[in-house]
Amino acid sequence: MDLARYVVEAVVLEGRSYREVARAHGVPKSWVGKMVARYREGGYEALTPRSRAPSTVPGRTPADVEDAIVRIRGELISAGFDAGAQTIHFHLSTKGITPVPSVSTIWRVLRRRGLVSPQPHKRPRSSWVRFEAALPNERWQSDVTHFRLADGTPVEILNFLDDHSRVVTASRVMRIVSSPDVLRVFQDAGSRWGFPASVLTDNGCIYTAWHRGGTNVVESELLARGITYHHSRPYHPQTCGKVERFHQTLKTYLVKQEPADTLEGLQEQIDAFVTYYNESRPHRARGRMTPLSAFEARDKARPAGPVFDIAQGARVRRDRIDTAGVVTLRYRGRLYHIGVGRAYKHMPVLMLVDGVDVRILTEEGEMLRHLTLDPTRNYQAIGNSNVSTMS
Repeated sequence: MDLARYVVEAVVLEGRSYREVARAHGVPKSWVGKMVARYREGGYEALTPRSRAPSTVPGRTPADVEDAIVRIRGELISAGFDAGAQTIHFHLSTKGITPVPSVSTIWRVLRRRGLVSPQPHKRPRSSWVRFEAALPNERWQSDVTHFRLADGTPVEILNFLDDHSRVVTASRVMRIVSSPDVLRVFQDAGSRWGFPASVLTDNGCIYTAWHRGGTNVVESELLARGITYHHSRPYHPQTCGKVERFHQTLKTYLVKQEPADTLEGLQEQIDAFVTYYNESRPHRARGRMTPLSAFEARDKARPAGPVFDIAQGARVRRDRIDTAGVVTLRYRGRLYHIGVGRAYKHMPVLMLVDGVDVRILTEEGEMLRHLTLDPTRNYQAIGNSNVSTMS
């Protein structure tokens, strides 16, 4: 028997006073009176504890607005788009709903409706160390991701993304992406958006040949345009995290679409998403601006590095001058040693090699030595008559 029923029976059936019953059980006399009054009004069922929640909540989001929140979330998920509280807030503002609930209110509505659940195990955003370009076109990130056509045929999608605004400057699907493909897409994107001051990629062979001691057409193009090239360290995809995150967003959309039978069909789906992503989707990292708005809001950075005159067919080699002031070069299967000077020891350099014509420059474009390689000599001394030095 619970306490409420006990005190009621003590008063009603036993005839004890309110004060006596209250003192015996350590409860207020007023509470004993309240329980007796409830019993006399509705019997024992009236003694059941009642909710203290108000019957109406003046500040609660109206039901029709909550329904709109749930409906918009469903539409976004069905289309393969981001459907978080901040994105829903943006879409509510475009549909004439006033006042638009705050992002935190939308999150509470989704949680109350059982559509989201908190994930306290996630690393807090405040602990992240983020790097972002200050201007549009200050840096582009690029990477390749994989997908499949309806019949299971594997394809590759090449993406370029502006680091500052998150504008997708290019997204092209191909069977297999090659270095000439990267060069063509990059040139087309540069013509449309303006060429960036720098480019950041991973160490894939379609981008760089630095690990093989040489260069490819992409690096040569960047050098010829004065565009600084950065590459992430091996096995560290977080360096290119912005374009890696875009891969995930793009493929979330694509898997919601009817599987494409051809490259052309898949490219149409990608183009439709890129248009939405750039022009309509508010980006959390840009203060809920669309990437295109963020791109157009500031002046654009431009290539500012040294411009290298690279002859067609010439190769570019990156090296570092050793302690003795010497660099090495392989020509027709034979290794040659070229003196530059101890004053430049440990300095990273570029070697532009066009047959036997060799130029050795700093990464800033300063000429250190220009020589005609003598195949009869293993060591190309500084004082040889067929060479010259410049500083």
